[in-house]
Amino acid sequence: MKLVGKHINKDHSGYVSIRPEDDEDMWHLYNLIQEGDNVRAPAIRRVQNVSATGSSESHRVRTTLTLTVSRVEFSPSTAPTGAEASSSSTTPLEPTASLQVTGRVAAENSHVKLGAFHTLDIEANRDVRIEKLEWDSIALERIEEASIPGRGAEVGAIVCGEGTAAFCLLSQHMTVVRQRIAVPVPRKRTGSATAHERGLSRFYDTLYQTFLRHIPYSSPSLRAIVIASPGWVRDAVFDHIMAEATRTGNRALLGARPKFVRVHINSPHVHSLVEVLKSPEIVSQLKETKFAREGIMLDKFFKMLGSDEQRAWYGPDHVSLAVDRGAVGTLLISDELFRASDPQLRKRYVTLVEDVREKRGEVLIFSSMHESGQQLNQITGIAAILNFPLDVEVVEAEEREAKEEAEKKLQESAEGA
Repeated sequence: MKLVGKHINKDHSGYVSIRPEDDEDMWHLYNLIQEGDNVRAPAIRRVQNVSATGSSESHRVRTTLTLTVSRVEFSPSTAPTGAEASSSSTTPLEPTASLQVTGRVAAENSHVKLGAFHTLDIEANRDVRIEKLEWDSIALERIEEASIPGRGAEVGAIVCGEGTAAFCLLSQHMTVVRQRIAVPVPRKRTGSATAHERGLSRFYDTLYQTFLRHIPYSSPSLRAIVIASPGWVRDAVFDHIMAEATRTGNRALLGARPKFVRVHINSPHVHSLVEVLKSPEIVSQLKETKFAREGIMLDKFFKMLGSDEQRAWYGPDHVSLAVDRGAVGTLLISDELFRASDPQLRKRYVTLVEDVREKRGEVLIFSSMHESGQQLNQITGIAAILNFPLDVEVVEAEEREAKEEAEKKLQESAEGA
């Protein structure tokens, strides 16, 4: 994402102009744009002209519109399967995620009247201006993080079984499935071993060609290439990739050999990537990446729920109590909570994050486009690992007593007046 312009006033109102360049940038915009914001972007509008004779004609015009946002919708990219996967082009993939912003026109022009409804289809490599009455710390942090030059996918992954494979790219905020393949492999039976071997050969050849198209193995930002599978498949896939690279003299791929990591998983599905990110092989190689840290801490939290539950709290109310008492060592919070339509609810979560940071706690904001973020969303989207044990029932009882005492004093004060 390119930061084109930015002006934030002392009261935190202002605008930011940015240019999205890929799917992850569309995701950042989805998290930045809220109901009530003004968004200015290129648009295509159908215009109807009526002639003096009463006849009418309509045509599309390209213009720039400013909308007061009422709804934002994001659709992630989808990977082709089957025959589509085999026949994919070798050209670089363009952003395929879509972002739509709906609202009333806030600035009239010659084509559109003030107050008319319109839906903007946000496009890659076209500037978008977002105006807010208040830019909070979470939104500004996302802008800063998303506009760092040279960022990109840090992990490529092939999640495979016998005859199936999904090719994924993992960045700080997204897991994108670039391609899926499925090649029939007959079962190995007595007298039909040849058919089985031919099926495997077709699968490996298709996998290798798809790998070359969709995993940027020579990119400096790509730290690891994970081959994950149940059973023996991962070893056979790795051996085939290296053998083909040697046969074809692909020096770039041979040079990327140290990036490859083979990991066992229990099922050949993309959701198994959470399991992959917790494996010791990946932890040691990716310990500095954001999403690997998230996976480690989420795993630690779930283990604590079973063995040390007084240090593992979750839910907005309970976590708020722990933050008030300065007990939170690590706050785990989903970006989904910051997309709340109620500004006061978003402000509550922003304040929680700022309070934890002020007390030198660690804050991990999980992306719901990663499997770990989806797991966190299943338990309310917010959890905390405490520095010291607290009994939640005791804390709630103390809070009730303090509230009753405050109400009693208020009542006595009112009676005395």
